[in-house]
Amino acid sequence: MELVVPAGSRGALHSAIEAGADVVYLGLRDETNARHFPGLNFSAHELPATVEHAHRMGCKVYLAINTYSRAGEWKRWEAAVGAAAESRVDALIAADMAVLDHASRTYPDLRLHLSVQASATNWRALRFYRDNFGIQRAVLPRVLSMTQVERLAERDVVPLEVFGFGGLCIMAEGRCLFSSYACGRSPNNYGACSPAEAVEWRQDGDVMETRVGGVLVDRFGDNDAAGYPTLCKGRYQVRGSRVHAFEEPVSLNSLELLPQLAKIGIHAIKLEGRQRSPAYVSRMTRIWRAAIDAVLANPDKFAVHRLWGEGLSELAEGQQTVLGAYARVWQ
Repeated sequence: MELVVPAGSRGALHSAIEAGADVVYLGLRDETNARHFPGLNFSAHELPATVEHAHRMGCKVYLAINTYSRAGEWKRWEAAVGAAAESRVDALIAADMAVLDHASRTYPDLRLHLSVQASATNWRALRFYRDNFGIQRAVLPRVLSMTQVERLAERDVVPLEVFGFGGLCIMAEGRCLFSSYACGRSPNNYGACSPAEAVEWRQDGDVMETRVGGVLVDRFGDNDAAGYPTLCKGRYQVRGSRVHAFEEPVSLNSLELLPQLAKIGIHAIKLEGRQRSPAYVSRMTRIWRAAIDAVLANPDKFAVHRLWGEGLSELAEGQQTVLGAYARVWQ
């Protein structure tokens, strides 16, 4: 199983490689990238040297062009695909059928992976993308149970990649309109959920308020931990109580499922966090490198080391980790 690690900056890329990543995935510094945050990512000019460096270090590079092109602005997505091909990335991760079609026709030697943003959750969808655009891998959305993942693996339409650790979302990837509702900009088109220009922190006495697009998301006391505000993980007044009405701030952690994922033939484990720091990426990668190596060495004797679990909990949103949809028993 490949360990696929996020690299939202040059520092994170170096940290990922040093910590044992098989692959780093990154994006360009524009709206073609679903993690288009200020101060992060790479320019098209930087890409060739970045890929060359990773290859010298024995690490592959996947480029995510995983947003959906906008009417009248296709040239930007077209240029991004060209930059990927010219830089000799090891794979292009895409969701938009226009991007996949253009890439497959114009650069037939460019390996294509289906992004999680395409939200392909059944074997017929995977077959459609394989037959029409020649995808060679698909990243599965985090809404599938282990039973569903196993059934897709049995179909063997294309090799599969699943998320192992990182942020969770209540929506099926590529289908969320929350940010668009509040900010007028969708992460599917503009590349950022709760974009920085829409986020406000307001001090009201000894209380800090967070707003997204003018919508009050949460309030915190001086000693409360306050993460980056998103609409789905805010607290709201519901029937007289202030609660996480949509989703609590938690992170996915599927370490305990590694033997099962290996057994059913999952080809890659993807870690989330292109907006995270080099230190975060380094610690997360080292834990997962050790765990994957342990599974590959002796899957029958695999056990989650206490320090691995504690380390990931410290990195998680709200210091909580869950199995998410993987643990659903009714599918």
